[in-house]
Amino acid sequence: MTAGDLDSAQLGRIVRPADYVRVLATTMRLRSPHFAVHHLEGRPLPLKPPGRAAVGAAPVTASLSTELSTDGVSPTVGDVDDSRGAAAGPDDRPTIPARGPQRWLGLVVPKKHAKRAVTRTLVKRQIRNVAAQCAPLLEPGLWVVRQRSPFDPKQYPSAASDALKEAARAELRALFERAVRGERDRVKPREPKPKAPAPVAAAAREEPPCAA
Repeated sequence: MTAGDLDSAQLGRIVRPADYVRVLATTMRLRSPHFAVHHLEGRPLPLKPPGRAAVGAAPVTASLSTELSTDGVSPTVGDVDDSRGAAAGPDDRPTIPARGPQRWLGLVVPKKHAKRAVTRTLVKRQIRNVAAQCAPLLEPGLWVVRQRSPFDPKQYPSAASDALKEAARAELRALFERAVRGERDRVKPREPKPKAPAPVAAAAREEPPCAA
């Protein structure tokens, strides 16, 4: 297996924006200074909404390609509309071959956290490599790793260097080792922002009583 490749027998890729929306809507599973991991039990949505298949037709299957995507474009809520009717019932859900992957990986590396394309490529390659090594021990389902903060350019001035590569790899390995052990971070729910008091109409100014 060459650098950056994934073992197709163990790990597939998340291809639909609607799947990214589903996974990222879950509570963060694990986090580190620069990365966050989300996990969702289940399987990817079918690539196309299932129609009326002919009798005896092969079931729609989820994509098992292993080349991961994402250039940091976060899916929008509107993408959820693509999944309407995609899993109306058990018979409509995509089937997964018994020997196919039971785990799928997606990457989110925003440009605001890695402005140079070479840096984004380096980070994504490390995510893929570490995820592929740990895939057989991960819980089945959909996994999304997103970069949540940039690496300090003062500490790593080069857009792609061995030092940055090793730092990202070590941090990701620690995250995935925790995921394999089934650990979860306790993430405090966000407190709702206090609502601003409604404007009160100014009361009529009372004139002082007349002097006797």
